[in-house]
Amino acid sequence: MSNKVVIYTDGGSRGNPGPSAIGVYFKDLNKKYSQHLGKATNNEAEYKAILFTLKKAKQLVGKKETKKAIIEIRSDSQLIVSQLNGKFKIKEEEFWPFFIEIWNLRQDFGEIVFKHISREENKVADSLVNEELDKKEISKLF
Repeated sequence: MSNKVVIYTDGGSRGNPGPSAIGVYFKDLNKKYSQHLGKATNNEAEYKAILFTLKKAKQLVGKKETKKAIIEIRSDSQLIVSQLNGKFKIKEEEFWPFFIEIWNLRQDFGEIVFKHISREENKVADSLVNEELDKKEISKLF
């Protein structure tokens, strides 16, 4: 396995706040994950997607290899990427715990790059979010 791992993440909610979910696509490993979160805002879901991504990357890469790994997390959330890259201040106090947990997880990796991409480039992760939200809506009907 190469020591660089490219991961696409997305978080979304229907309503803001509303039912929310995350979608994560490990491109190089061809692994896809989604998870229903319950009620959250879109930005909370985006942060939770990145937290899930880092925890899952640690599992998949392995403890020994994690320190050598270069993790590139691609997200279509300009706000979250800019906050994690230190370009924007985090003014919302409810985001501070997410930022701190992500900061602490960063210490386990060789390098983490947060890259903003267009929604068009994030179709796989976005579809995972929507599939998860659709599943939850359908399950309520039965």
